Amino acid sequence: MARRCSTICLPIGKDDYLRLIDAPTAFRRWIDQAFRDWPELFPKAFGQGYTLKDRRSSKRLGICIRRIQCTATKHAFSVRPSFAFPYMTGLTDEIEGPLFLRAFGVPFWALARVFGRGPMYWYRREISLGRNSIVGVTLRRAELPKHVLADEHHQTRNGEKNYIATTVGDGCCLGAALAPTAGVDDLQHAYGVFKTEAQDRQKDYQPTTVNTDGWASTRQAWLNLFSRVVILRCFLHGWLAIRNRGKLSAGFETLSEKVWNAYHAADRRSFAQQLRRLWEWSQEHVSTAWVLEQVKKLCGRAREYGEAYRHGGGHRTSNMLDRVMRGMNRYFDDGQHLHGSEDAVERHCRAWALLSNFRPWNPATARANNGWRSPAERVNKHRYHDNWLHNLLVSASLAGFRNDRPSP
Repeated sequence: MARRCSTICLPIGKDDYLRLIDAPTAFRRWIDQAFRDWPELFPKAFGQGYTLKDRRSSKRLGICIRRIQCTATKHAFSVRPSFAFPYMTGLTDEIEGPLFLRAFGVPFWALARVFGRGPMYWYRREISLGRNSIVGVTLRRAELPKHVLADEHHQTRNGEKNYIATTVGDGCCLGAALAPTAGVDDLQHAYGVFKTEAQDRQKDYQPTTVNTDGWASTRQAWLNLFSRVVILRCFLHGWLAIRNRGKLSAGFETLSEKVWNAYHAADRRSFAQQLRRLWEWSQEHVSTAWVLEQVKKLCGRAREYGEAYRHGGGHRTSNMLDRVMRGMNRYFDDGQHLHGSEDAVERHCRAWALLSNFRPWNPATARANNGWRSPAERVNKHRYHDNWLHNLLVSASLAGFRNDRPSP
């Protein structure tokens, strides 16, 4: 799980920063202007006044970091420039390339061969991102989504199957927490991480709907966490159950057309009517018993599937989540699944989620999204810096939390 921190990260070039750090008046002007431009990056009490506290020098990078103290709360915060990686472990511009490749699963030993350092250096730089709040960092300026999707991605850890409870909203991965089993208690704890981070942003946050694949434990976990959420069953999963074996049977093309014609019905009543007709047609024309059984299941869930018509904007299929989880699957498969302790694996999953949200898209995809270059940029309609890793680090100011009390 994310932990709160006492570091404010702001975008600035190295040369400009070195000119400011020894000039208190100019440093204050820079801080004040940053607060006017990006108040969401600062602690809540900052607007009530602050003082310059002291300076701390980094032996690794040879630069100084100033601390400020909020007048109202007496809490101290470090102000770190975005060109410096957290804990002053390197320069952001030198780490940006390797972390971009890591988002596609390039192994750590390959990064060490090309960029130098050791494999563990790059591993530590990546998982350090997992200390941040996924929701808080990703949705810095965006509203929390009313309609989300949830599913578990299973991977082995030390030879045993574990589950990554994944929450997606507005095209971004907003939750990736480890669950040792697919039982209600473990899933509730894992999805509860998303709830904690979301309610740090908005105390009374409750999603209107959540799309799931129908797994009973997933449904119960979400109802336990959000008592008023409406569970929407994924229509796509019902269709995939038919397609898995039915695609080689006679009349499959016509069956496929009728299924999706029902899905595109204009309203709930028409949807239910078309599913009834689909079942009547299938009884006469589908000869394969297994396929007929799956069609019966799909048609028998008309009430569950039709619930989405009552909630405009709710996700009727899991397509948005599947796009995110395909990348997650490739990433962990290429890395030979999950390794290490639960805490280390959880941070690794969270780091992947932030890399997935912030790393640049293919240029053609960016052009198709009005020039926004990543899911996080698109949902926020804003970027703090033209470099994607600078943008991520600035968004991770105070670890993405709005509460201004730093960790002990």
